[in-house]
Amino acid sequence: MASPTSWRPPDLSLPEVAFSGRSNVGKSSLLNALVQRKALARVSKTPGKTREINFFRVNHTFVLADLPGYGFARVAKTTRELWRPLIEGYLRHSAPLRGVVQLIDSRHPPTPDDLLMLEFLSEIGVPTVVVLTKIDKLRSTELQQRIIEMTSALGLEEAQVIPFSTVAKVGRDELAEAVVQLVSEPSWRAVESTGV
Repeated sequence: MASPTSWRPPDLSLPEVAFSGRSNVGKSSLLNALVQRKALARVSKTPGKTREINFFRVNHTFVLADLPGYGFARVAKTTRELWRPLIEGYLRHSAPLRGVVQLIDSRHPPTPDDLLMLEFLSEIGVPTVVVLTKIDKLRSTELQQRIIEMTSALGLEEAQVIPFSTVAKVGRDELAEAVVQLVSEPSWRAVESTGV
């Protein structure tokens, strides 16, 4: 069972990037597309299958951390309540963490949970990349307007978000570059503690 201290990073010497988002946001599909492997992360038609933090070592150089999805997952309320301290404990205390990729479904306005997560990430000061998923579900004529609406709702500039589609193969290279940039930076915790 997940608990606030049950996460175990596989190798403290490797930098980590965490992936966060609501259930059914397309996180597993995105991870598979990002590393160009079909079954790195399990894709399920049932939201909420990821119930612990899953770690994936990439080329022995960095680690991707797949966080449990939040939101409407069809799991017991008590289980969902355990995820919050698990996720917060990891984000607050994982020494190798270099940044978070926050996924938001482009088809819908950001949920209160999305906004709370972004507020939390801002509060602890972790570098964050925002990805708008499932853009292939939008008509091309409405995509740009949706991006404008989403960035406005999130208080971001358009250049601060990456539109992404595993189906249309859009955004993969941009996200890969962002992840490489995160893992190449020194720990934000070290910078924070030295006041640089």
